[in-house]
Amino acid sequence: MKVIIDRFEGDYAIVELDVGKFVHLPKVLVPDAKEGDVVEICVNSDETKKRKEHITQLMDNLFLD
Repeated sequence: MKVIIDRFEGDYAIVELDVGKFVHLPKVLVPDAKEGDVVEICVNSDETKKRKEHITQLMDNLFLD
């Protein structure tokens, strides 16, 4: 999903979605962005899988008999 930074208000970037709706995005997620910048938001399935595997390993180690 691509969003366009419309403006900044306090700790938030007000971004426009491709459907014309505006939403608040915490500024800490786009620290170097400026008004008019296009930001891409995506799900990283590979990293999600790695995190789940790591958490499963941690839990398995924690609950070993």
